[in-house]
Amino acid sequence: MTAQNWGTLANELAKALGLQHTPIAITFTHEAPAAPRFEGEMPEPSGDGRTGKVPAGCVFWIKAADQTFSTVPADHYNCSVGSVTHGLKKLEEVMANEDVQGILEAEWVTPEEAMQLPVVQDKHDYVVYGPLADTPADPDVVLLRLNAFQGMVMLDAFSGMDVVGKPQCHIIPMAKEQNKIAMSTGCMLSRIRTGMSPHEMTCTIPATRLAEVVDKLEARRQANAAVGAYANKDLARFA
Repeated sequence: MTAQNWGTLANELAKALGLQHTPIAITFTHEAPAAPRFEGEMPEPSGDGRTGKVPAGCVFWIKAADQTFSTVPADHYNCSVGSVTHGLKKLEEVMANEDVQGILEAEWVTPEEAMQLPVVQDKHDYVVYGPLADTPADPDVVLLRLNAFQGMVMLDAFSGMDVVGKPQCHIIPMAKEQNKIAMSTGCMLSRIRTGMSPHEMTCTIPATRLAEVVDKLEARRQANAAVGAYANKDLARFA
């Protein structure tokens, strides 16, 4: 699929859902990408040695709305959970880290739940983020930031889709490794670090299924328009 096709699909997706935020392309690769490296300095490491270009990999989703850039594994390492879900570290490598111990002690997640998290199977040398319409290569995952109405439309179109909670980032491997369309209600770690609105949630789509998704969403848009017209007409009786 060419970049021009991705641009068309991005526009059709935005129209079908009425998106306020541009769809994001996420690409895992072993080959050095043409996209420039993400700029920024790493802060002093935490007590357990964690640092990265951003507080957590999910922050790259927000940054990618305006530009395409590449990252290396170390850029993600401040967040132990995200490093695991993205296949950049093994769970046993991070279990003693302060952030993991903190969420375990708070009973935010149990060790058993952590062991069951889906993860990207291979450790890639680069992860590329950017607007879907401008993607320089075929992506693996398309990520959307949705409001409740848009989430309703997605769930209406794909009634069997997975709707999950914490950690928000595990919908990335669900799309990449399991070929699932998945929606997350978000998690406290990610909301604080990204500054996402309380009214937002996220959704991931396997890039290879994007044309299918666009077709179904257009059908749902037309059906919702018809139902909305009926509901408004019926509501007028109570005016």
